[in-house]
Amino acid sequence: MMINILIVGSGGREHAMAWKIKQSPKLNQLFIAPGNAGTSLLGTNIPVKVSDFEGLRNAVLENQIDLVLVGPEVPLCEGLHDYFSSDEQLKNIRFIGPYKLGAQLEGSKDFAKEFMMRHQIPTAKYLAVTSENLSEGLSFLKTMNSPYVLKADGLAAGKGVLIISDLQKAQDSLREMLDGQFGSASSKVVIEEFLSGIECSVFAITDGKDYRVLPVAKDYKRIGEGDTGLNTGGMGSISPVPFADEVFMQKVEERIIKPTVEGLKKDQIPYNGFIFFGLISCGGEPMVIEYNVRMGDPETETVMLRIKSDFVDLLIGAADGTLAETSIEIDERTAAAVMLVSGGYPGDYIKGKVISGLDSIGSSMVFHAGTAQKGEAVCTDGGRVLAISSYGENMHEALNLSYENARFINYEGMYFRKDLGFDL
Repeated sequence: MMINILIVGSGGREHAMAWKIKQSPKLNQLFIAPGNAGTSLLGTNIPVKVSDFEGLRNAVLENQIDLVLVGPEVPLCEGLHDYFSSDEQLKNIRFIGPYKLGAQLEGSKDFAKEFMMRHQIPTAKYLAVTSENLSEGLSFLKTMNSPYVLKADGLAAGKGVLIISDLQKAQDSLREMLDGQFGSASSKVVIEEFLSGIECSVFAITDGKDYRVLPVAKDYKRIGEGDTGLNTGGMGSISPVPFADEVFMQKVEERIIKPTVEGLKKDQIPYNGFIFFGLISCGGEPMVIEYNVRMGDPETETVMLRIKSDFVDLLIGAADGTLAETSIEIDERTAAAVMLVSGGYPGDYIKGKVISGLDSIGSSMVFHAGTAQKGEAVCTDGGRVLAISSYGENMHEALNLSYENARFINYEGMYFRKDLGFDL
């Protein structure tokens, strides 16, 4: 049975998924909406934005799509799955990604924390604050140890988290957030105890009953070397993660993954697709920092390299409720991705810079994150531009290969971190 697949999204995550799906003998045709210059080499780009539900509907019907895979969180939180399932012509098309209710695990920090508390999933102490209970929030901060963690409840494109060491400044910031610092995303703020340790990203795919654990990865969020400077969407990733050994992962599965999937069932939250567990190891004990309801980016650019089995089998299993019949085979090698970004990112940057050197890279995969085809030229079209991903027998070998190949690429203002893996 050959199937037509539509990937919704335009970043490095979607390009990496397209690269993996392209290897499946079950694939007939691949479409990406809206895609980028890189995805156009693997399938057909359709110029429809991720939140244009009607445009996606037309694309699915016109191209006889059998399976829709959603990359980013925004259309899921906006209810794309609900839209499909309530449409007579779309409701029988396989769809990977939760309904709006389940997408609240990422769409609302408060929803996620309540869920974790209810199902005894290890996480930091917290309090949800609105303008109604501001005085309670200010008092709660006084009971905490520095530093103080403030998170916008809603989606703030990865920028809605503040970590502040001074109590007075934390109290002022709480007021500013509630006053609309992050728009409606911070009309509710979650105050959280600060957990210290080392972070990693664990991914599972589920059909709502069963799950399969995908390779674990670690990403690097800060723009500057040594994890300094502003937060970004991610400057690179490494998989596997040395400290996430068999013992650690057993704890993760028993205390976090299993109770999450069972909790969704108990709460009658229908869920299929990916669950991303943002974890921190506090002295070898895993705690959940956050849930995401999709694959991470740039982690996908290393995770896809390490899935040896047919990725499409897992997607079909997750959509059809037959995940129990699937298996996953993991490549033992290490994969490392280095993200090349625009000058000025994550602040203001200029798009449209011509990229050269793409044809010079043979020994690494080049996943396009923010690129566009302008005539013959491939140009920058985002803050994060390209992910150079490589295999190696160990972390250093994989990283070195990515760094070597990054040097072939050139565009005005290009920057990348040269210290990935420094903390491992």
